[in-house]
Amino acid sequence: MELKGSRTINADRATVWEHLNNAETLAACIPGCQELTGSPEDGFEAVVKQKVGPVSATFKGRVELSDMVPPESYRIAGEGKGGVAGFAKGGATVRLEETSEGTELIYDVDGKVGGKIAQLGSRLIDGFAKKMADQFFERFQDHVEAKS
Repeated sequence: MELKGSRTINADRATVWEHLNNAETLAACIPGCQELTGSPEDGFEAVVKQKVGPVSATFKGRVELSDMVPPESYRIAGEGKGGVAGFAKGGATVRLEETSEGTELIYDVDGKVGGKIAQLGSRLIDGFAKKMADQFFERFQDHVEAKS
């Protein structure tokens, strides 16, 4: 599964970058996030509860940041295990470009699922993944703009 998109955020690039690396901001924006601890340098540990079609699961996993070019871009990658429900893993390349309206956040997401969740079919999973990405970036935009 692959998703690409962008959002224009009404804030300067340094502010957007700061929020992309802030555990509190990320926890507030990740749909279903129950806990997020750690730091950009050491990585983050997360607990996320989600329902995909008829399958509900609590995923526990780790998120790592790499290829950091402050305040322009990075790669975020993670993997979560949801017990019998299966696993989800993936990542995103995130770029920030200054515009006259603020900062354009450009993302390119890739992901994979396995286990019971994978049996739901790619159409349902792709729709769910797009919905989660849209929710995250909408919440992120709202959060950053409210703090700016």
